[in-house]
Amino acid sequence: MLRTFRHTLKDQTPLYVFVTVLFLMGVVFGALMVNALTLEQQQDLSRYLGDFFTTFNQDSSGSSGLSSFWSIAILNLKWLGLIWILGLSVIGLPGILILDFLKGVLIGFSVGCLVGQFTWKGMLFALVSVAPHNLVLIPVLLVCSVAAVTFSLNIIRSRVLLKGHSSLSKPFLNYTGLVLGLSLLIIGISSFETWVTPVLMGWVAPVLEQASAAASL
Repeated sequence: MLRTFRHTLKDQTPLYVFVTVLFLMGVVFGALMVNALTLEQQQDLSRYLGDFFTTFNQDSSGSSGLSSFWSIAILNLKWLGLIWILGLSVIGLPGILILDFLKGVLIGFSVGCLVGQFTWKGMLFALVSVAPHNLVLIPVLLVCSVAAVTFSLNIIRSRVLLKGHSSLSKPFLNYTGLVLGLSLLIIGISSFETWVTPVLMGWVAPVLEQASAAASL
């Protein structure tokens, strides 16, 4: 089984490299989008961030923890489920790659906004608010993307190119089983994002609130 896993991983290495590079391109593109914002948009963004940090510091938290957990978990599971669904068809193959790129854009834009508004303090906040859970979430999504692309390519080889009638039941079960296993990881990641990330953010948010208040003077 270990030998099979190593063989599979070796065969899929080009796909892992490709989706990782695509994701990183999205991160860079998202960060560059911050520079394209107009002065008015930057001012609106600065006010929004300032209000967010003020509200965050005043929030006693706790009672809404469970509802927040389910909101985060459902959002992450929807993203994973969408990749799984797109992998079930040939026409969904480009959609998988687009989702990986968009995920990179979202993260790059978020970090870019924080750094653009608060320089090193924004980078510090990004390290405690964006980075921790995404260090696990992003690999999970990339693994799911590679599995989805692989299954979609299997459909192309067996149904389109070779015009054969080879069974896809085993690849489908393996693919679905992997996604279900990754879903459990998503639950754990969502728990961390719900109860641990806010604590980390609480350590840094007062610094950014002061910086935002000073900038508005």
